[in-house]
Amino acid sequence: MARIKPQALLQQSKKKKGPARMSLTTIILFSLIVVLIVFFLFSTYRHWTHRSRFQSDNGLFVSEGENEFGDPKKSDVPRYAVLNTSKGHIAVELYKESTPEVVDEFIDFCQKGHFNGMPFTHVIKHTVIQAGKNQKFGASEDWTSRGKHYSQLDSSLKHEAFMLGTSKGKRDNKGFELFITTAPIPNLNEKVIVFGRVVKGEDVVQEIEEVDTDENYEPKSSIGIINVSLRQKI
Repeated sequence: MARIKPQALLQQSKKKKGPARMSLTTIILFSLIVVLIVFFLFSTYRHWTHRSRFQSDNGLFVSEGENEFGDPKKSDVPRYAVLNTSKGHIAVELYKESTPEVVDEFIDFCQKGHFNGMPFTHVIKHTVIQAGKNQKFGASEDWTSRGKHYSQLDSSLKHEAFMLGTSKGKRDNKGFELFITTAPIPNLNEKVIVFGRVVKGEDVVQEIEEVDTDENYEPKSSIGIINVSLRQKI
């Protein structure tokens, strides 16, 4: 049997050689592509998860196509404020369109924590409850003397009960008072700037109205606002 020459063996081994191995550069490039794809998917997941949680926490639910081309500043303005009082929660709808400057001022004070711990300084039954940091009677000074007259007026001429307002004039750190009416007041705009309306918690307002007061209409027991939260939806 004839021997196969070494050169012939070498040529046959080259022909039977397996598939070529991937180069180190190809492996690194492929790994880099995989890492980028995974990072993109993870970032997308975190973005939508965070957005969903943010909307849920703030009560913001936007239907498909809604506000897509709207004014982002307008959509960011809270529509409601929830007063957490020692008697319960009072939800208020803010009148941004009719009183934009006062609502902006109120929101700014809320974000600064101005109303945290604010007491109800005066309670006049069937008229108004007042919260503030000073002890002045303010806009409610002459409301008691006109209470009987108000009750005799036609209901169509009255402002509704459970309106939220603040005193007119310059409002500083101590001067931004809150008034919530407990009965219709015909000339309410002459006394305060109305910038909201109670939409939930009317029973809480009435419970505050029933507290015992002294001859100056100051509550005998401590009662006040614990904090205020701003929301897009309630």
